Formats: sequence, C-alpha cells, structure tokens
Amino acid sequence: MINIDKEDLINRFVRYVMIDTQSDPESESHPTTEKQKDLSRLLQQELLQMGIKDAQTDEFGYVYATIPSNSSKQTIPAICFCSHVDTAPDCSGTDVRPIIHRNYDGSDIVLPDDNTQVLRVSDSPYLKTQIGSDIITASGKTLLGADDKSGVAVIMQAAKYLIENPSVKHGDIKIVFTPDEEVGKGTAKIDMQKVGAQFGYTLDGGEAGSLEDETFSADGASITIHGVIAHPGYAIGMLVNAIKIAGEIIDQLPKNEWSPETTEGKQGFVHPVAVNGIAEKATVRFIVRDFTREGLQLHHERLKKLAESVVSKYNGATMVYEASEQYRNMKEILDLHPQVAEYAAMAIERSGLALNKESIRGGTDGSKLSYMGLPCPNIFTGMQNIHSKLEWIGVKDMVKATETIVHLCGIWEEKM
Repeated sequence: MINIDKEDLINRFVRYVMIDTQSDPESESHPTTEKQKDLSRLLQQELLQMGIKDAQTDEFGYVYATIPSNSSKQTIPAICFCSHVDTAPDCSGTDVRPIIHRNYDGSDIVLPDDNTQVLRVSDSPYLKTQIGSDIITASGKTLLGADDKSGVAVIMQAAKYLIENPSVKHGDIKIVFTPDEEVGKGTAKIDMQKVGAQFGYTLDGGEAGSLEDETFSADGASITIHGVIAHPGYAIGMLVNAIKIAGEIIDQLPKNEWSPETTEGKQGFVHPVAVNGIAEKATVRFIVRDFTREGLQLHHERLKKLAESVVSKYNGATMVYEASEQYRNMKEILDLHPQVAEYAAMAIERSGLALNKESIRGGTDGSKLSYMGLPCPNIFTGMQNIHSKLEWIGVKDMVKATETIVHLCGIWEEKM
C-alpha cells in the first residue's frame, strides 16, 4: 500500500505557489522572467536534500535530476516526469496567499481579499467530489498557481516517496521542471541529453483519473494588410486605410462557429489574438487549432480566402498571409508507442480511480517533447479554474496523482 504524507504534500504545494513565477509573452529572454529561477533553485536544493546527487538548474531555469534504478533488470527504459514552474500571465501571480479549506462542506466560498470572487458548486460542479476533503484556493486577488505547481509538488512528493521506500522497484527515473510553458516556450532551451529518458509524462492535467494522449495541432497565422497612404486632409479618392480593412476582416469572421467561444470537443477554430498597425500597414495575428493536420490546412485556406475577399474590394490594397507551426497532436507519436499511455492507465486504476481518457483542447510541453523523441502523454493533478482568481485544487486529487506516479514507476519495472 502506498501511503503518501498528505500534510507534507500540502506544505510543499503552499511553499511553491507563494513564489511568483509568472512568465512574460512579450519577453525574448530565456527564461522570459528571471523570477522563475527562484523556484527552480529551490527545487534543486530540495532534490539535493532528498539525496538526489545530480540535481541541477541550468542558465535557462530548467531543473534536471535522476533517481537511479534500484532494480536488477537491465532492460527498463528511463522514464521522465515533467511539470512547468511558470504561471500564466492572464492573472496576477504576485503575492499569492493560499488558503487551505479543511473538510470542505460544499458551501460557497467567498475569497477574503475580494468578496466578489465566490467559488460556487453551481459554477464548479467538480467541487462536489471534494466534499469532506481539503481544498486550496488563493485569497481573491491572484491566481493560485496550481497550474502547474500542483504537478511540481506531486512529482517532488513522489520522488521523496521513492527514495524513502526502496521496496518500490523501478528503473532510472528522470525529473524535469521547465520554465515558460504558459507562453509556448517550455521546450525552447531544453537539453534532451540531460533529460536522458526514452518515455515521459507531463503532470499538467485536471480532474482525478484523467489521462490525455491527444492535443490540438496548432499554428499561428498573420495577415498583413498594406493600404495606400495619403495626407488625411487631401485624401479623397486616394487613402486606403489598412486599419479599417483589418477591422473588416475580423468582422467577417463567423459569429456562431469557428471560434473558441462557439466550439467544443474535436472542433477546431480560428481565433484573432492581436491587431496592430497604422493606416498604411496593419497586421492581424491569429491562432489556428485542429486535431488533424488536414483540418489545420482547411482553416488556413478558409481564412486566407475570407481575407482576400475583403482586401479585393479596396483599390490599391494588398495583403500577405503567413502561417507558422506551433505544435502538433502528440497522438501521432503516442500511437507508435501504445504502452506509454497503457501503463499510465494501469497506474491510474491501481490508484483506485476510474480512468477518464481525454483530448486536450490545447497543448502541453508533452506536445513538443513527443516530437523531440520523448513520447509524453499528460496525467492529472486535480487543478481547476486555472488562470483565474477562482483557481482551486483538491488535496486528495494531488495525493492520488502522487500515488499514480509511484505505481507507474513500478509498472514499467514489472513489464520489462
């Protein structure tokens, strides 16, 4: 029986979320914010204190560590567990004040630093599964940071358990913590030789029991409109305003489909995320999402055709359409290595949970890692209402995620 120290896990999580690690989408440095290294250095120190001798933090804020094999079997592949240290730029991560709500009774929770922030079962039905257990929120002014410090805490707690319980036989276990996942740069400077694993798992998921082996495929797109500039006082019949054309392109996007706010499940979308420019030249940037490469291509073709139709109405105006790859559906790789997800499913079930296999309408570090030679599905931690002031997590879910890691390490040893 695996007996995870719940209070130690709570203390660990609380310690981590109080460190401000927001990443910055506008920064070109690596990591995008130096403060992310504050948590990275703490994690390195704690890993060394556990007795993990090779724990290190590099100049980019990545943490690497190895729990050596304790099995006599020589055929066990090294497996990696990965989470990200940064929190999202969507909501403040400065001066996070975590609050532990013991023995949650199902009632509304008014967050004390902003009484307009109320966590309700009616808005978050998953809260019902936590009645009688402990949950953790922030205080109302910030996000909590469970995305993904719950994953960090779970991996750290599992590492401690494995070191203190050598009866759990396992191969080499690699630990990696990344910066900048929230701004799409989580693998930008990762050293795959230091990772040194054949297969991996990110701990960056939601409800207990969930296992995600499929993500969106993702592209960026930009439409740059070149207008015709003239002095505005004498512009009659000459001026063609690129900003107005950009606005018309956005207005022509469908209102009831093809957008994040109108799609779900396996439906893809096109989403404008930025507009900038002057009358002479304006650019609209989009993110494009679908679960298949073919779907992505159809979205690009449709968007380009829509934009060309608008621009063609303006004499002298021209446009340039550019597409750029961001990440691809991890399932294309994981289907080549079915045991990776199968063993995770077994570990979840051994932890006493019902398996819930899901597709991510987004991406994780695992999306990129899978295409970098590390097939890498995503495992739950329990995080809920992420990127918001109403973010929360159930302690029992984190405990179960920790148990799942321990079981998973043992399953890889058993199967080899």
